[in-house]
Amino acid sequence: MIALGSRVCIVMPSAIGDAVHVLPLLNAIKRRSPATKTTWVVQPGPAELVAGHPAIDELIVFDRDRGLGAYYDVRRACGARVFDVLLDLQPYLKAGILTSIIPARVKLGFDFWRARDFNWLFTNARIPRVKGPRHIQDQFFEFLGPLGVNAEPVIWDLAPRAEERAWQTSFFSGLDRPVAALVIGSSREPKNWLPERWAAVADALTTEYGLAPVMVGGSTPREIATAHQIQTIARYPVRNALGSGLRRLVAILDGAALVVSLDTGPLHIAVALDRPVVSLIGYNDPIVYGPYRKYHDLIANGFGEPSRRMKERRPDGMTHITVPMVMDRVKLWRARYRP
Repeated sequence: MIALGSRVCIVMPSAIGDAVHVLPLLNAIKRRSPATKTTWVVQPGPAELVAGHPAIDELIVFDRDRGLGAYYDVRRACGARVFDVLLDLQPYLKAGILTSIIPARVKLGFDFWRARDFNWLFTNARIPRVKGPRHIQDQFFEFLGPLGVNAEPVIWDLAPRAEERAWQTSFFSGLDRPVAALVIGSSREPKNWLPERWAAVADALTTEYGLAPVMVGGSTPREIATAHQIQTIARYPVRNALGSGLRRLVAILDGAALVVSLDTGPLHIAVALDRPVVSLIGYNDPIVYGPYRKYHDLIANGFGEPSRRMKERRPDGMTHITVPMVMDRVKLWRARYRP
């Protein structure tokens, strides 16, 4: 058993979805030991999402766009401190280098088989090997076992804060019907879906379900182009709320009656907020990357049969997700989850 001690450092400089999965770990650690100070090494985007979270005592921002300077910034921010425990939750070289330069007595990482890029060389303790695919959230929870920390109950605590409620109220007051938030873009092209299919879904949500479709997400050129195509093809208005910022995205998802999402970070935000989400997943295995413990009945699965390997990808999976398949899941949402 590894003692938590007074200082714990989380190394997870990854994307939004992984950041959401870190939050239940931090909440569990704080439940077990409220006096333990938690530090999280995180990238700028996720930092915007989680800044001010009650289970986080300190964020150290790792801005990889600064190249080698980013590592220097992290080391300088750590100062003379020595952490009691460091959890290296990302089994790649970037996280391994960060783990190597952050002073800690125990550096706990993935087992040899799951640690990529020789990441296991940078840790001095490792979680046991687990065979076969399992959800990313459950893989993160494996780090709590050696610390004697119970992951249950799983709590994200990601809802809009009191000071964010006024903007949320203002946003929804401009809409005359319940909102269906459409997460139309992913940073990985094989995870994306055709604009004409999104437009068909938006029209059906408007005419058959009395919902107001609202596109949400980032403001990358790809997402902007997709949104323009959807609005051009759709027969009924589709509101564009791209680029609202992560905390306002949380507010929109929290107030939505339904979320329809690609396999990307906002999907996991929706789950954390307990908002019903129709998940469009074809590139990755839904067992590993799908909604955690909830709304499995609403998955539009283009991946097919579950994989026996953790990292299997199916580049053509999204082509198998049709508009009728998605609308069947929306019909199920209406029967089981609509207020």
